[in-house]
Amino acid sequence: MTDYPPAFTELVEALRQLPSVGPRSAERHALFLLQADAAVSERLAAAVTKARTEIHPCRHCGFYAQGADSLCSICSSPQRDSSLWCVVEQPSDVIKLEKSNFFRGLYHVLGGRLSPLDKIGPEDLSIAKMEQRLAEAPPQEAVLALAADAEGETTALYLAPILKKAGVKVSRLAMGLPAGGGLEYADSVTLGYALSGRREL
Repeated sequence: MTDYPPAFTELVEALRQLPSVGPRSAERHALFLLQADAAVSERLAAAVTKARTEIHPCRHCGFYAQGADSLCSICSSPQRDSSLWCVVEQPSDVIKLEKSNFFRGLYHVLGGRLSPLDKIGPEDLSIAKMEQRLAEAPPQEAVLALAADAEGETTALYLAPILKKAGVKVSRLAMGLPAGGGLEYADSVTLGYALSGRREL
């Protein structure tokens, strides 16, 4: 049976490493790159190489910054409120919160969450870096924007005493019914969070 050359198969396998890319879509992408103008694949390769070379974690918060040992656009902005932090798991969480246009403080990216089952402990996250930042310039409040699951709760319970010891007020994101959602689609845990986090009108 005739098959693709080994280099093509290697390209397909490389593309399959991307999220949500299965065998069929990886093959389609590989065929496109081979059949398109050479400039297309060359630009893609150059962009990937440049991003991997030039983008590094911000030396303050852990979000993406361009240039080694650089500050990200958020940490370097004088318009941000340094008295308010938002602690998140991943750099992608920063983008989600920024798109809401409600938060104007600074961030701290943990790089994950505590998960004893996966052998992820405090030393695997940027908690030591957070403690260093707290010693240098603690905020007045830190919002823990972590997942509403067992690992997120464990991480929040671990971080809260560290932040409070530095004199920081600690809060968590409100959890409950999504906008536009009805009660018939909500599970009991979500309803419980919605009731406990109710506010006066």
